[in-house]
Amino acid sequence: SEAPGVGGTGQAFVDAVRAQTPGKSVAVYPVNYPASDNFGNRIAFAQTVVDGIRDAGARVESMSKTCPDTKMVLGGFSQGAVVAGYVTADAIPDGIPPEYLSELPKPLPDDVADHVAAVVLLGNPSDAFLSQFGAPIGKIGPLYEAKTLELCAPGDTICDGSPGGIPSMAHVMYPMNGMATEAAAFAVSKV
Repeated sequence: SEAPGVGGTGQAFVDAVRAQTPGKSVAVYPVNYPASDNFGNRIAFAQTVVDGIRDAGARVESMSKTCPDTKMVLGGFSQGAVVAGYVTADAIPDGIPPEYLSELPKPLPDDVADHVAAVVLLGNPSDAFLSQFGAPIGKIGPLYEAKTLELCAPGDTICDGSPGGIPSMAHVMYPMNGMATEAAAFAVSKV
């Protein structure tokens, strides 16, 4: 878990976007939620993810209305990638207990997708990783699929489908392994 803000991987991505867009304005909104590594407490962990989905979704929807000419890029690393992915979903994922459905934000209206130029997910936890903690499997919504890039570093046990639950060293190397720069190039090509 990292301090509030975009985190080390997020900052490497933002720096790379800025370096690849000289003379352009690049604003950043760090999603306001407490990312957690407390996987043992499923309810508390799920609540942090829901808080992130709610905040990110509200921001994207608000920006699409107040700044309709702005092209947004949704990005996330690790748990932030899960949040960004869920934000794009066109339906609430299967496996949510009925008693929690009222707590979940509704999917974004379809017209919001036109304002999102790219979605970049780094170290996005695999279905196998999410399943072992009882988390629902999220799917990128169809309106976002063609503009989404998911990168998983070789040996990153969080996103490569490996059994277990302990992050490998590869999971923290995105700022240094070139993938933040690769993700930035993809995002820049879409805006």
